[in-house]
Amino acid sequence: MKNQHPPRRFTPMSQTATEYPVLLIDSDAPLSELHACASERLNAALAYLHLMACSNVSDYAEHDINTVANTARIMVQDVADVFTVMERRGFDVATVS
Repeated sequence: MKNQHPPRRFTPMSQTATEYPVLLIDSDAPLSELHACASERLNAALAYLHLMACSNVSDYAEHDINTVANTARIMVQDVADVFTVMERRGFDVATVS
């Protein structure tokens, strides 16, 4: 029989800037709140990318384009992390032996 570890209440968000997780998702938050958080970030990322797609790229330096891409990546990664918590909660069913 495998030892099962209880699920952690706070799930660390993905990060590349730090070695220690500093941003956490409350896995026990209501699903409606988790969904609102993910939805807000996804809609902001889409609006941001739409704005950038409508801009003239020649007006920006390479550093600016890297900043735009990194900002969008962080926002979408946040959404993916929240979705992972939601999926874990939504698909978590007791296994029958």
